[in-house]
Amino acid sequence: QVQVVESGGGLVQPGGSLGLSCTASSVSLTRGLTAWFRQAPGKEREFVAAIRRDTYYEDSVKGRFTISRDNAKNTVALQMNSLKPEDTALYYCAVRLLWSSDYVRSSEYDYWGQGTQVTVSS
Repeated sequence: QVQVVESGGGLVQPGGSLGLSCTASSVSLTRGLTAWFRQAPGKEREFVAAIRRDTYYEDSVKGRFTISRDNAKNTVALQMNSLKPEDTALYYCAVRLLWSSDYVRSSEYDYWGQGTQVTVSS
C-alpha cells in the first residue's frame, strides 16, 4: 500500500524560510512525477511545484521556492524562501506513477499525503 507523508510545516514570519519534505512508501519517487500543491481556506487546491527530470513552478513561487529530490532517501523537498502571508496554506505532496504534461492538474495524481500546514504571519 502506497503511503505519502509530508513533514516540516509550521509558523514563520514574513520573509522567513521553511522546508517541507515528502516521503513515500512502496513507490519510487525517482520514476514518476512528484508535486506540491497547496490549499488556503476558502480557495481551490493549486499547483506549486513538480519534479521529474526537470522542475516546474507556479509563477508566484518562481525564484522563492525550490523543489528537489534525494534519490537515496526517496524523498522530495520543497525549500521555501522569502515567504509571504499569501503562501499560508495546507501543503500537499502528490505522486503520479507516470509522466504527465498536465502536471498542474490535481486530478492527474495517483497518491496524496494528508498535508502539512504552513502559516506565514507576524
